[in-house]
Amino acid sequence: MLSYRGLTRFIAEGSDTLAAVFCGMFLFVGWLALSVDWLGWALLFLPAAYVIGGYDSAREGLTTLIKEQELDVDLLMIVAALGAAGLGLWRGEYYLIIDGGILILIFAISGALEGYAMRRTEKSIRGLMSLTPDTARVLLGGEPEMLPITQLKVGDEIIVKPGELIPTDGIIISGYSSLNQAAITGESLPIEKSVGDEVFAGTLNGFGALHLRVHKPPSSSLIQRVIRLVEQAQTEAPPSQQFIEQFERIYARVVVVGGVLLVFLPPLIWGWSWEVTIYRALTFLVVASPCALMAAIMPTLLSGIANGARQGILFKNGAQLEKIGKVRAIAFDKTGTLTTGNLQVYGVISRGEYSEPEVLKIAAALESCSEHPIGKAIVEAAGTGWECGVDVQAIPGQGIVGFVNHQQVFVGNTAFIREYVDQSPEELQTWAQSQENQGKTVVWVAQAQQIIGAIAIADLIRPEAVSMITRLRKLGVEQIVMITGDNQRTADSVAQTVGIDQVYAELLPEDKLNVIRQLQQEYQTVAMVGDGINDAPALAQASVGIAMGIAGSDVALETADIVLMADKLEKLATAIELGRRSHSIVKQNIVIALGFIILLLIGNFLGNINLPIGVIGHEGSTVLVTLSGLRLLRN
Repeated sequence: MLSYRGLTRFIAEGSDTLAAVFCGMFLFVGWLALSVDWLGWALLFLPAAYVIGGYDSAREGLTTLIKEQELDVDLLMIVAALGAAGLGLWRGEYYLIIDGGILILIFAISGALEGYAMRRTEKSIRGLMSLTPDTARVLLGGEPEMLPITQLKVGDEIIVKPGELIPTDGIIISGYSSLNQAAITGESLPIEKSVGDEVFAGTLNGFGALHLRVHKPPSSSLIQRVIRLVEQAQTEAPPSQQFIEQFERIYARVVVVGGVLLVFLPPLIWGWSWEVTIYRALTFLVVASPCALMAAIMPTLLSGIANGARQGILFKNGAQLEKIGKVRAIAFDKTGTLTTGNLQVYGVISRGEYSEPEVLKIAAALESCSEHPIGKAIVEAAGTGWECGVDVQAIPGQGIVGFVNHQQVFVGNTAFIREYVDQSPEELQTWAQSQENQGKTVVWVAQAQQIIGAIAIADLIRPEAVSMITRLRKLGVEQIVMITGDNQRTADSVAQTVGIDQVYAELLPEDKLNVIRQLQQEYQTVAMVGDGINDAPALAQASVGIAMGIAGSDVALETADIVLMADKLEKLATAIELGRRSHSIVKQNIVIALGFIILLLIGNFLGNINLPIGVIGHEGSTVLVTLSGLRLLRN
């Protein structure tokens, strides 16, 4: 059983369908009445079919004419239908009223199908909106209380039970669970989350209860930003659609002028009868109207946007879906884009009586007191079984010093260690030089005035980066470059690993901007992929700016045109394929629409089609290109 709210929503959403159904019913009854010479009943039901089926089109057409002083296809259809009915009443050939009614009916059916197509693409937004609950279980005075999401404040603590949706973005302060993030990031597998991890509104909690602290307003949560951006994408017309809409206004005037000329010229020049001339002019208004042309673009692009959102690719508007398919060059930032932005210990060398695990634990005893990313990587690699150092002091940009087991320990770069140790063993220097040549950072560890080992640390390259670069080249991307603020040696190492030939290193944000401009001069359509605040100017300058959704800064997310929600680089190639498919389908739709118009016009002038056939051909082509655009909903 449908609830009252569900019933009203069904009626509201299906009003165009209901109008088409009742129009068809009244038209059929009117045709039956006319076929048995019940003229009075026919003239009762047929006008009802006209009003029910044509009300929305007449209202939209008149609104456009009065407010914008422009003609559109809705008004042309209504004029053609009323003209056919008037001609039928004038000549007493009442079947012409049926012809006009068929025009209204098929136009109404076409509108219902287009509405269905649009609702299919808008379903993704409704799905996003339904992902977040209306209330959250907030701890007030140590007791849980259900409060509306809108009343949550930064610093509030909330409880999420197993199987519940996360109500807003937050940081886990106690608890452990696996979260299904597929609806937000497109990741198919649940992600393990524990204390200190960020969780996103709309993700589904697994087996464990979580205690969260709200660290941003609910309106700023990732899901809310996604909803706003997708809504914006569906309301903004891309350049191609804007061109078609401008073309429609001019074309509609041409069609009206052509229809008027067709009414007067044939009787004067070729001696056609007025009845035949008017009928042909009305048929011309129908078959020449650019309905199919208008439907050639937006259903396709909206389907592509919906498809992308389902796969964790957020297009901010249809224009970017068009552009990404035309990209000829791509520039990548390094840290956080081609790499994860998380440092990792890649190698350890020890000397004398010390083993490699012991070198790590001694270094970790000091680094545990530091907030530096290098220190965190060392602590993570060392595992457990060490005690924190005492009297620890960090020297910014150089290293850290303290006492471990009553012995002074130094951990830092080469220049820092040389201040306290006279010489370093040759085998360690050779190893360190080899690691640095590969783009790694070497941290030296000294104890009791002697170097006891060294640790090689580097940013972890995304595992999918290599295959993604290969896939982009197969897609025909002509130039792939890396632009980074990191040093040349590290940048070259990462570029060589992932398969990028051209590297621009040690760049400031304005330098990255200039590189993008240079690429645009040579390749025109250039994409930039980045995640940091320093990438924002380049993202804005690029033809298509692409940001990493999870790792990306808020500035990068707001500046970019496309967001990869799951931080999966392989989705970039998927986005390009979607763009190219959309471009191909739009071109196919335009050819189909123009082809139908030309064929129907020729058939009309040769006298081989009547009004119903013209209507079926015209509206059939509109439905065909709309359904063609929906092909992009498939992965």
